Amino acid sequence: MNPTYRKLLITAAIVLIGAFILKDMLFQPGIGELPGNFNEVAFVRNEQNKGGIIRIYAISVSDTTNAAYLACGDLMPHNEYGSNTTAYFFEKGKPTPDVLQLDTPHFDRLQYHPVAVYIKNEQGVASLATTP
Repeated sequence: MNPTYRKLLITAAIVLIGAFILKDMLFQPGIGELPGNFNEVAFVRNEQNKGGIIRIYAISVSDTTNAAYLACGDLMPHNEYGSNTTAYFFEKGKPTPDVLQLDTPHFDRLQYHPVAVYIKNEQGVASLATTP
């Protein structure tokens, strides 16, 4: 094989691989593309990084019957080392907290009523609890 063609093929392969990597980095799916029309309303995270990271989300959902709650929760950031990620899903149009607290309860339970709660624990095991 001619060295010029070899360089051209190697360059084309590198450009093609780079284009695929760039496409994957720029076009990651978000919670807005999932069934249910999710929208993040509030978020709180603990300040320290010495222990596990605690993340609490309040997310509104338009279509509660067809919503992909587990898929939405799985898109939330989570890492190992004792981290907890909790997402509360609220029906759009009903009261939704715009401020969350790290301490339990994370919001006023008498005023706000989530339709589902997603929890990913320290081991990375996700669970979903729906409320009637």
